[in-house]
Amino acid sequence: MQKNNKIKLKLKTMIYPLPAVMVSCGIKPEEYNIITISWTGTICSNPPMCYISIRPERHSYNIIKKTGEFVINLTTNELAYATDWCGFNSGKNNNKFKEMKLTPVKAQIVKVPLIKESPLNIECKLTEIKQLGSHDMFIAEVVAINADEKLYNNETGLFKLIDSEPISYCNGKYYNLGNRIGKFGYSVEKKEN
Repeated sequence: MQKNNKIKLKLKTMIYPLPAVMVSCGIKPEEYNIITISWTGTICSNPPMCYISIRPERHSYNIIKKTGEFVINLTTNELAYATDWCGFNSGKNNNKFKEMKLTPVKAQIVKVPLIKESPLNIECKLTEIKQLGSHDMFIAEVVAINADEKLYNNETGLFKLIDSEPISYCNGKYYNLGNRIGKFGYSVEKKEN
């Protein structure tokens, strides 16, 4: 076995990059809020399920716990400033929709508003809160998905998310996504002669 030439780092989260999403919550206009989250992801495809992890001291924590609903709104280059601002400022003291000129729109199933400016909105119903440590994991079933019509290709049936210029979060910084380097299964595709 070869000698390990790597250095040992302090224990911390290092699975990057992650999506930077804005999660909308609240069912009454006076309690609407947006929290920026990067601890999020898919946990099951059938049924479709996802999670967000939130520190209990965050303003949105109790709103989501009480209502049992939230919407994951994907972010873009155009929404980068609002994404950061909504993560840095508290909804206790700010109307984030108003401050960032974002538009709350009616969802299909949940009572929580979608963010109109987001290219993709994932409506979620809470199924479980798992206490972990600094953050609690809100596990949810995906109950509806709303997509920007201009990014949907009717011929292929595919949503062109990459055309919306999504952003990611890596080690305290936001990044846009680079060039495509392959697709699922490209390593085993048969080459044409």
